[in-house]
Order: sequence, then structure tokens, then C-alpha cells
Amino acid sequence: MTKHIAFIGLGSNLADPVAQVSHALQALGNLPHTQVIRHSSLYRSAPVGYLQQPDFINAVAQLETELAPRELLDALLALEHECGRTREFQNAPRTLDLDVLLYGDLIHHQHGLTIPHPQMHLRAFVLQPLLEIAPQCVIPGVGFAADAARLCDDQQLEKLI
Repeated sequence: MTKHIAFIGLGSNLADPVAQVSHALQALGNLPHTQVIRHSSLYRSAPVGYLQQPDFINAVAQLETELAPRELLDALLALEHECGRTREFQNAPRTLDLDVLLYGDLIHHQHGLTIPHPQMHLRAFVLQPLLEIAPQCVIPGVGFAADAARLCDDQQLEKLI
């Protein structure tokens, strides 16, 4: 099987978010045919979209996986569900949010899965953790993540651990 490098965005703002993200970082290594290569520090960020909710804890993990993009997404959705994720409305508070940010240099769009993640280049809470572990990262169709991050300087982000 071919191994692929994928980057996963993690976020939580309910039920001890630091513990949720820490648990998810460990659980990613238990996905079939997948190992965590590295992960970022944890960051605190303000909510986006629906603002009447607690701050988020975010991180990014780099995986090496033999899973196809849809298989990887399905495994992430199952992990979210195991951690109590519900989907009441868009941008609602959540116990765990896992997004496929990048999958190699793939540009892909099918129902429910767009790679690269369509909003990642606009969000400091994705870009800063990503750059911490992959400083030369290129977002296919966008360019260098570092260039995108400079356009997000107005977004507050606090590095925790």
C-alpha cells in the first residue's frame, strides 16, 4: 500500500477541551494503517461564525497513512462520534472537531470532503499550528501556508503547551 502524508486539524471547546484534543492526538495513532508523525502545540482561539460559545483549543497533527481520503475522513468522523460530537447547527460548540486539512498535494472535491480544507488558509488557528510542524508547507491551489498566515495576523491565538 502507498503511504500518504496528511495533516489533520483538531479542535474542541466542550467537556475539557485540552483533554479532548490530547486524547484525539493519541487516538489518531490508533487509526488503521496510520501513524502520527508529529503534532503541534495546543492553541487557544476565539470561536468563528457562532460567537456565543467558549474559546477553542486547537492543534494540527501530521499523519502517515495508507487510508484513502474518504476512509480517513470516515475514521475521523467515527472518532468524533466516540468523543460525543453532535451537530446541532453550523459552527456549534463541540467536544471534538477533526478535519482533513491536506492529503499530500491532492486537490479533491466530492460530497462532504474537500481537500485542501476550503477555509484553512483563512484561519490562524489552523495555519499557526500547521507552520509549527511544517514550516515550508504549501497549500495546493493557494500557495505557501506562511504567506496565508501573514494575512491572518489580526486573529488572536494563544499558544498553550
